[in-house]
Amino acid sequence: MKKTAIHGVTAQPKGSVMDLRQLSPDLAVSPQILPEDIPQLAAAGFRVLINNRPDDEIEPDIDHEVMAAAAEAAGMAYYYMPFHPGQITPALISEFAGATAGQTPVIAYCRSGNRCTVLWALTQAGKRPESEILETAAKAGYDLSTLRPLLASLANRRN
Repeated sequence: MKKTAIHGVTAQPKGSVMDLRQLSPDLAVSPQILPEDIPQLAAAGFRVLINNRPDDEIEPDIDHEVMAAAAEAAGMAYYYMPFHPGQITPALISEFAGATAGQTPVIAYCRSGNRCTVLWALTQAGKRPESEILETAAKAGYDLSTLRPLLASLANRRN
């Protein structure tokens, strides 16, 4: 993956720190970030940090309380929305939609960025064509093709 700049932050090749992947002009997702990355994200203009990684997957030095304190110190709004694999709920989708609809730009992270991308995709159902949602995710490196039936179902309910 080539390096790209998103809101002034250079995204490194996969596996490196700060692997930002832009899904929309106002939303980027990333694999796990560290507390020391947050001031750089704030300086680049990100105003909101969303943590979708459950604390039971990580060490205490990067748990949600540490990340919340770092976000607050950097002047960023912070949302902790743990998304356990396979445990998507309507409330989690709504909460993610609300957090990404306010102040922007937003950076969301989890272990790989996939769960954040899933949440974004589900918030877009009925607003964008399914093929556009899946193509955007694929361009960011996430294969969400298995979500197609759920995207269609949500779109039908919302229209």
